[in-house]
Amino acid sequence: MENLSFIGIGSNLESRMMYIQKALELLEEDPNINIIKLSSIYETKPYGYTDQDNFLNCVVKISTKYSLIELFIKTKSIEIEIGRVKREKWGPREIDLDILFFNDVVYCDEKLNIPHRDVLYRDFVLVPLLEIEPYIFHPVEKKKISELEIKNLEVNIIRKLDYIKV
Repeated sequence: MENLSFIGIGSNLESRMMYIQKALELLEEDPNINIIKLSSIYETKPYGYTDQDNFLNCVVKISTKYSLIELFIKTKSIEIEIGRVKREKWGPREIDLDILFFNDVVYCDEKLNIPHRDVLYRDFVLVPLLEIEPYIFHPVEKKKISELEIKNLEVNIIRKLDYIKV
């Protein structure tokens, strides 16, 4: 069975575009994952801990044969393969892959919340998500995201970039 998922990808260390490109390549190389659509890349101000370099962020829409937990394990293994180092919460990172939505699943445990608990509060996730899927349904809010009243949209976004392979 194919599952539909949206993954937020971000980086703010060293060659940010190279890290994002590598994450996309590793997703694409997996026979259990098919990339359907990629948003634009957005340069954004840091969120939470603000004394750090700007991020590059995007969202990718995929279909996958993985279950939610298998996909979570896969995204964490991609982060490790790329060289992510664990630092303070919201701190600098080589790469970050967050599962934003997985079908219409609502799931919560100590490591994973689906839909991602902050998806409605982070413009650097919402704007690229709405770019590629404007009518996505939020299973907790029981509405399409485009129908929700969202405040402070684009407060962290600096500019939209073209995706260029490095």
